[in-house]
Amino acid sequence: MPTSIRSSTKNSLDWWHPAPGSTWQWHLSDSPVDTGVDAQVYDIDLFDNDASVIRQLHSQGRKVICYISVGSWEDWRPDADQFLAEVLGKDYEGWAGEKWLDIRRIDLLAPIMRARLDLCKAKGFDGVEPDNIEIYDNDTGFPLTYTDQLTYARWLADEAHDRGLAIGIKNAPDMVADSLSFFDFAITEDAFYYDWIGDMLPFIEAGKPVFAAEYTDMDVDFSAACAWGKLNNVSFILKNRILTAYRLTCP
Repeated sequence: MPTSIRSSTKNSLDWWHPAPGSTWQWHLSDSPVDTGVDAQVYDIDLFDNDASVIRQLHSQGRKVICYISVGSWEDWRPDADQFLAEVLGKDYEGWAGEKWLDIRRIDLLAPIMRARLDLCKAKGFDGVEPDNIEIYDNDTGFPLTYTDQLTYARWLADEAHDRGLAIGIKNAPDMVADSLSFFDFAITEDAFYYDWIGDMLPFIEAGKPVFAAEYTDMDVDFSAACAWGKLNNVSFILKNRILTAYRLTCP
């Protein structure tokens, strides 16, 4: 059975609350992280960066988000052998070495995800990007429902907040209304290109930022995205799909 879901006992002032319009950098591959990029917020991989990187960014006045996948198993991670076979689903199409997770089994995933959040806190990160949280409508091999996704998202938010970490929604526009109260920011991919970026505006209206990435492998009108972002206080950047240091910002 899943572990019980409870409300966090921490006051919302106990963790970082990023502001709309904050500039950002997203660098997940091709280490080491380029710490010289002029951005107020960095989003970098939990396992690929030691505490010295976070300390350096903090010394420059940056805030730092740790990337973890919460909805997929990645065979190259140091804790990959801790996932039981029963929670591993179908291959994640397009990403070698990844399989979907059965997020209904919070009882089995909790020790692993809690350890990841503990490591995130220990390294000094300020927040968490929970990737692959938008999962129920994918071909995972499990009969997942929207309620399963929302339950897991709320559990992760409670766990992050209990550690003094901010946490954001990743894509999942249909979950915005139900999760706005417990997510502290939003991260989107291709949302302008696919014309759902407007679904994320409740975050801006609630005083929470939307960090929006468009990709170079799509025929996106980035100038139009920037104009829309400026009008709506959404923080757009243009990145390559594998998220190296390359970043194009809006003028």
